[in-house]
Amino acid sequence: MLDRRQLLLGAAALGACSKDSAEKLVRTPAPAPRPADLIGDVQRRSFAFFWDRANPANGLMPDRWPSPSFSSIAATGFALTAYPVGVEHGWITRQQAAERMLATLRFFWNAPQGPGATGVSGYKGFFYHFLDMQSGSRFSRCELSSIDTSLLLAGMLFAAEYFDRPDEAEIRDLAHNIYARCDWRWFQQADKRVSMGWHPESGFIERPWFGYTEGQILYILALGAPDLALGRDAYDAWCSTYPDSWRGSGANRWLAFGPHMAHQYTQCWVDLRGVRDAPMRTAGFDYFENSRRATYAQRAYAIANPGGWTGYAKDIWGLCPCDGPADIAIGGRQFYGYAARGPVGQPDGLDDGTIAPTAAVGSLPFAPEIVEPATRALHTRYGGAIYGQYGFVDSFNPSFTARDVAVQHGRVTATAGWVDGDYLGLDQGPIVAMIENHRSGLVWDYMRKSPAIRAGLQRAGFTGGWLG
Repeated sequence: MLDRRQLLLGAAALGACSKDSAEKLVRTPAPAPRPADLIGDVQRRSFAFFWDRANPANGLMPDRWPSPSFSSIAATGFALTAYPVGVEHGWITRQQAAERMLATLRFFWNAPQGPGATGVSGYKGFFYHFLDMQSGSRFSRCELSSIDTSLLLAGMLFAAEYFDRPDEAEIRDLAHNIYARCDWRWFQQADKRVSMGWHPESGFIERPWFGYTEGQILYILALGAPDLALGRDAYDAWCSTYPDSWRGSGANRWLAFGPHMAHQYTQCWVDLRGVRDAPMRTAGFDYFENSRRATYAQRAYAIANPGGWTGYAKDIWGLCPCDGPADIAIGGRQFYGYAARGPVGQPDGLDDGTIAPTAAVGSLPFAPEIVEPATRALHTRYGGAIYGQYGFVDSFNPSFTARDVAVQHGRVTATAGWVDGDYLGLDQGPIVAMIENHRSGLVWDYMRKSPAIRAGLQRAGFTGGWLG
């Protein structure tokens, strides 16, 4: 599987993706002083990222902007989730959202599928991780991605529930047909777990999705599929390594994973409040509570700051996959470019002082009492250095102050150290969805109606709460 950093280098040859024909929201500069409703302003700006930057002809969403970029199918799934949010707030009309939805769904339904290495968008119902923004064909030698397809499908299934009017039937039909086409059994390995991906050149990636990660949404969808679904043994195999991931004790015990998006992605769409699978029934609490504890653990890690990184504090925290300044060692400190970051000592932990605002802001439903102060503190302390046209930039690193070192993206500033120059769809997406879930429950409410979500949860052994 090609590393994302290698793909980013290849993307530079694409040139800027034309968006002149896309409908634009009215721009406003970073506010000073802070807006009365900062959370609302963050959500509106993050929504505008998806509305402005998707290709209106095919609905494909770039992985990042303003750097020239291929499309990320997962970011496209988050875009589909953002559009109804925009409708509910009056930022776009329902007709505008429906037209964009149809363009996206028609593209994915008609995009060529097959085992070839070029000229196709997917195979066996799944799609390649990255697609060319214009043609929609596989980008470079990236993998057919099981998890990124799942995030795309989650956005489609939300659209199928939200667009419920008689004249919106095509949206529902296309979303359900695209989902039903996926051959989950083909992606399943001998140990019952699902491979992370497949290459036409070399076959399946040996590493499967297992343990507590963002892969939970994949298994819910795989078990809930109307055709070619996986059985309960697949979910049990995924949970089999849970014992290695528990941290803490008592009221502070939680199922850990360092990169914080694992605590967010599934719950962007699935309301896990009050419903429990077998491991969580044994633990005595649900995944929502687990994410609340994990969010507090992120803040506690920043307060302790074992690495001695600049800026970490009670209200300045957040580690997840994001851009970084560069793969370089300076003064005995190792820094990285794009990497999956998380507190050291947790599974997949990696810390180089790079803070991703989405880790905090996207956790608003779990712990608003610490997320809202963190959001205000990020804006107050760093202001326009990290907050602009589409809200918070992807990441920044106050410890990286070397102005004479070439960085992969962004720039080195006087106030915030290295600051990313890009916004990333995978990190803007949870901000839009989770602010809305906290404020209105919009995505959760509609997804509770989804037969796929209900069936997937029940087949995985979830009981209680709204499932009852």
